[in-house]
Amino acid sequence: MESGTDKNKNPPDGADQGAGQRMLKKEAPIVAFCGPGRKTAPADAAYTAPMEAWIMTLLQMLSLPEYGLSTLFVVAFISATLLPLGSEPAVFGLIKLNPELFWPAILVATAGNTLGGLVSWAMGRAAHQLVDREGDQATHTKALDWLERFGPRACLLSWLPVVGDPLCAVAGWLKFPALPCALYMALGKFLRYLGMTWGLLWAMG
Repeated sequence: MESGTDKNKNPPDGADQGAGQRMLKKEAPIVAFCGPGRKTAPADAAYTAPMEAWIMTLLQMLSLPEYGLSTLFVVAFISATLLPLGSEPAVFGLIKLNPELFWPAILVATAGNTLGGLVSWAMGRAAHQLVDREGDQATHTKALDWLERFGPRACLLSWLPVVGDPLCAVAGWLKFPALPCALYMALGKFLRYLGMTWGLLWAMG
């Protein structure tokens, strides 16, 4: 005759299977998240969903001519500051949806991007004035001295990725005149939008 203790030590097979299934259910989320073959982690969806919604909203606004140019101006303006946002996809998307807005889109994007660059220029100038007021002398490095030799013409390179936007702030830091800086910024940014948009339209046929 089996004792009660033996029964506790040797539970029925059905109980073993039930316990195993419960353990697998608890471990399943960890495997799905950490396993080498996982497709999408639950945390990824939290980040991709807002971005996809923002892109869809942007495309919907760009598809409307009455809102497309104003939306493009805002995107181009923000992307010219130190924020990590590119305006080229918005320009291309608007022109692809509304081919008749080719030149207006190029000009509006150039204007917005140039004004955003001037904001960075003003921030750099204000920062230099603050340093001069708080310290005994202005701060200079070899890179700043090298750019200073080029003067406002250095702003012609403000269209470059990564370094272009900080370059506008450096121009303000070096106290380059605002009007020549704005003209060189506008020229460089206009040629960038024109060249990239034409190239994408030609590549996508």
